Amino acid sequence: MTTKNRPNEITLTRVYDAPLQAVWEAWTVPEEVAQWWGPRGFTLTTHSRDLRTGGNWHYTMHGPDGTDYENTTQYLEVVPQQRLIYDHGGHKDRPPLFRVTALFTERNGRTQLDLSMALATPAAAEEMRGFIKKAGGESTWDRLAEYLGKRRSGKEQFFIARSFDAGIERVYEMWTDPVHLAQWLPPTGSTMRFLRTQAQVGGCSFYLMERPGGEVMYGLVKYLALEKPHRIVYTQQFCDEKERVIRPPFFKDWPETMLTTVELAVEEPERTRVTVRWEPLDGTTAADIAEFVRQRGGMTMGWTGSFEKLEALLD
Repeated sequence: MTTKNRPNEITLTRVYDAPLQAVWEAWTVPEEVAQWWGPRGFTLTTHSRDLRTGGNWHYTMHGPDGTDYENTTQYLEVVPQQRLIYDHGGHKDRPPLFRVTALFTERNGRTQLDLSMALATPAAAEEMRGFIKKAGGESTWDRLAEYLGKRRSGKEQFFIARSFDAGIERVYEMWTDPVHLAQWLPPTGSTMRFLRTQAQVGGCSFYLMERPGGEVMYGLVKYLALEKPHRIVYTQQFCDEKERVIRPPFFKDWPETMLTTVELAVEEPERTRVTVRWEPLDGTTAADIAEFVRQRGGMTMGWTGSFEKLEALLD
């Protein structure tokens, strides 16, 4: 999430691979909202909802540590499939934290969501950005992408999206140049070295990763699409030093082959949004899929650490 245009506002843009009607229903049908609202690990109970201009939504968010957060959202404007404006974070005698404007726009069968959160002062906006980052609040919008993806395809997926203050060509290079990629992609505390690089469609790169404590792992990356500067698609597998595909050492069950799709989009001339979709390929077991779903929180932490390193390199 970023503060731009107005220093007291936090803004965010996401594009979902789902029609406008589906995204609107995911936001407005209580049974659907309960599937994704809140950071990873949170659940939701709706007590009442009157979705109209002047109405309100009374709900409780249940944190993973057992803490309950009761909220009453006040709707200031409701225009179906176009716009929601509401005050968020208040309840009874507690004033709202900020005012949200959510705009929904159809883009060639996909849906663009533009969010802005207006706070009282620039300092309050900066403080809220820190709170959202610490609480993993951006994962709310990744969870929405996962819910919509499963609703559309029936398959479990993992999403994470972030925006970087750099031009799209430069961000694309950080993803496709092995020298740059090895600097930021491995989890925090790990190192990565490519033993063979073939960053071309049909090519296969072979890498070594050393985890904290000295444990060494190997992996294969096979490129399926390189559409500069907007899209990268590749598969990823764990292997041994002789490039024989194996199961990862840290999970009993895990998909043998993962498909990664990276989409890059220009938000501003020097600002790029990156959306990562990670999904098991066909042929995995039910136990593999279940473990994949259980590990989404860890995947968010891992990708977040990598993105922080990427951000530092871009800066």
